[in-house]
Amino acid sequence: MKQHFVLQLGVASLLIAAGVQTALAAPTSLPPVQRSNDITYLSGGIGIDQSTAIKDAMHGYPLVLEFAEKTNAGNEYLAGIPVQIADAHGKVLLNTDSQGPFMLMSLPDGRYTVTASYKGKQERATVNIAPSGHAHEMFVWPS
Repeated sequence: MKQHFVLQLGVASLLIAAGVQTALAAPTSLPPVQRSNDITYLSGGIGIDQSTAIKDAMHGYPLVLEFAEKTNAGNEYLAGIPVQIADAHGKVLLNTDSQGPFMLMSLPDGRYTVTASYKGKQERATVNIAPSGHAHEMFVWPS
């Protein structure tokens, strides 16, 4: 009886370990990484899996952008926002649309102007990217 119990515990331990390894090896729900000039970025956050994966990955990117509309019920996340990144000299380095409410970006140290548009209203932010810094800009448009 004792041997049978030990065998069951051993099998259960192996199954748990295999489940943990499978969970750890499973691909994340992050959207694909894209590149434009010196900017590497990903955009998304639609659905709980992708939103959670992006929030977990935010700390690894020097610049995080969020897009929302302020409503009576609170902020509602937005997707399909035109985004432009220009360097300190005004040269446009990125011109794209967000694929969700979040954009995570890696770009060289420097000063950048981020422009985002929603319903014909343009918002701008100046961000400074430093070696050990992290910038997080939230664009919120009134409804």
